[in-house]
Amino acid sequence: MIQRGNLNVPVIGVAKAGWTIDQLRARARDSLTQHGGLDEAAFSKLLELLQYIDGDYQDPKTFEQLRQMLGKSQCPAHYLAIPPSMFATVVDGLDRSGCGKNARVILEKPFGRDLASAQALDETLHSVFPETAIFRIDHYLGKEAVENLLFFRFANTFLEPIWNRNYIESVQITMAEAFGVAGRGKFYDEAGAIRDVVQNHLLQVVAFLAMEPPTNLYAESMRDEQVKVFHTIPPIDVANIVRGQFVGYRKEQGVATDSKIETFAAVRLEVDTWRWAGVPFLLRAGKCLPVTATEVLVETQKARLCEDIPMRTIIFDFGSGRTFR
Repeated sequence: MIQRGNLNVPVIGVAKAGWTIDQLRARARDSLTQHGGLDEAAFSKLLELLQYIDGDYQDPKTFEQLRQMLGKSQCPAHYLAIPPSMFATVVDGLDRSGCGKNARVILEKPFGRDLASAQALDETLHSVFPETAIFRIDHYLGKEAVENLLFFRFANTFLEPIWNRNYIESVQITMAEAFGVAGRGKFYDEAGAIRDVVQNHLLQVVAFLAMEPPTNLYAESMRDEQVKVFHTIPPIDVANIVRGQFVGYRKEQGVATDSKIETFAAVRLEVDTWRWAGVPFLLRAGKCLPVTATEVLVETQKARLCEDIPMRTIIFDFGSGRTFR
């Protein structure tokens, strides 16, 4: 953004990490060097904008310090990349300190633990921010390969005649990771595989695969078609869910020694529409698995008169963004 001239406002990091601003700057340099390449001129500008507050979210002084750092800044965007259990606490702190005035708030998934807690969180948010200033996001949908699913489906006319229960045997969606919780034990032990990736990332992919064409490309039209899909998914029977935990998970820092949180989950669900009735959607996600792979595998039915002909498979690989077979 700095390279393109789109960022000239303060960027304030807030955390209880025991860090100094120099440590945050070193982390930023290391991250850019490893994942994008370091532009010294742009990075120098970033350092001028970067600020840091080391404080507890439950301490009012943390938000008072934030208010001082914001100074005369207008319409700040508060990005809550924090454990979901702290959302309400931080929103309350922003309100009491005046940081929520004329501001926006961005919350990453998961949004609540169930319907009741999600509704309670909504009430807390609306007590401080208007709906137009609240952004509930799933960062996974920003991946280019995920966005390409829509173009793959709707820009290729050869797919439409076969993209239904008459020709498709099953749809399998896999998000496998060869690594563990990567130092996020405390967060992960609040979420688990189902809340972390299945009920958001993978269900969104289900919606992209199963939805009908939107009437236009407005965000509301896309959302409405996805919601229609979710309404047609019957309640999932416990017999269609498998949960597991990798060996050594309970020894991870921040994880309870008697944790029942799953690090692997497999779910079988159906989309009860004319297009998809009877087609199983199989979702798998987990950590510390043999490989890292994120893909959609669509199996078509065997030709009825040629039983010896194998089923064809369409695979969409999120890692490379390629579609093959």
